[in-house]
Amino acid sequence: ETVGVGQSETMAAQMTDMFVLLLAPGGGDELQGIKRGIIELADLILVNKADGGLEDIANKAVSEYRLALQLIRSRSDHWDVGVAACSALCDRGVAESWQQICDYRRIMKECGEIEIRRGAQAKSWLYAEINEVLGRRFRTNEKVRAEFQSVEAAVMSGNLPPTTAALRLLDLFQPDDINKKL
Repeated sequence: ETVGVGQSETMAAQMTDMFVLLLAPGGGDELQGIKRGIIELADLILVNKADGGLEDIANKAVSEYRLALQLIRSRSDHWDVGVAACSALCDRGVAESWQQICDYRRIMKECGEIEIRRGAQAKSWLYAEINEVLGRRFRTNEKVRAEFQSVEAAVMSGNLPPTTAALRLLDLFQPDDINKKL
């Protein structure tokens, strides 16, 4: 589960074997740009709360997403993204959704794509860790901290281009600083 639209969904899709997009019907943003980027990440789309007064709206949303998926390339050549309505309240579509998840895992494991994705995930985490540690060490470096506010002010006032400012601060961050432990 993510907190909302944006970077968090991209990160979640990069961290998981399967990205299931769970949507509530009738949000009014079914196929607007707010969802377009997210459905491109999905391996399965489930429209939840397909019961009571929302059942028809949920079924309409399923049809709209199925149509939209025809215009979007799947993340995998081995899997077609499914779209279904479900209701935990009425136990509708839950078993079928679980079956799709199991089928996905079997197919992706057989073709080796899960291992490929996990390798890419490990690589992504490697770079994230490097960026995190270097960023923390850069931000806490005494020489950088001493100059940062004045360089930042010069950038904000338009007196110093951001690239020049970044290089100036990076020059203060010496290779010996990288080897220090925090």
